[in-house]
Amino acid sequence: MPATRTVKVAPAASVTPAKVRTEKELEMYFPTTSALRAQFKTDAGKKLSAHQWAVYDFIMTIPVGKVTTYKDVCQAIGGSPRSVGGALRNNPFAPYVPCHRVIASSLFIGGFVGEWGKEHRTGTQYYRKVGYLEKEGVSFTPEGYLKSRDMLWKRD
Repeated sequence: MPATRTVKVAPAASVTPAKVRTEKELEMYFPTTSALRAQFKTDAGKKLSAHQWAVYDFIMTIPVGKVTTYKDVCQAIGGSPRSVGGALRNNPFAPYVPCHRVIASSLFIGGFVGEWGKEHRTGTQYYRKVGYLEKEGVSFTPEGYLKSRDMLWKRD
């Protein structure tokens, strides 16, 4: 059975991700009811789609020390690997909603904050994602591939 998190919800809809500074504050803010989600807007003033909420809810079930693939996420909730990547690229709740725990089906570390691999744009996001995962006990080869399939997680 996957680990679950207790999520508290901020009472005021006026709180936005830009006003949230710590993971603890973010944990208190993540909307869990349909009513609060309907009111939620990103810092850019956009509402999240039902697919984005489904992606974030699924990602919250990935245990620390494990990763899953974009393909496995879309097989579990619908959509495509690209639609999952798009939702994760625009995740307003990171790192509380741990988008860094999703990798490519090839077991390559994949994208993070709109960058794919260390040669894409600045390459800094690649190292940031590797850093998050290494702190959680997930390691990669120097080429960016998952070292052990034992780290893969798939919801039953």
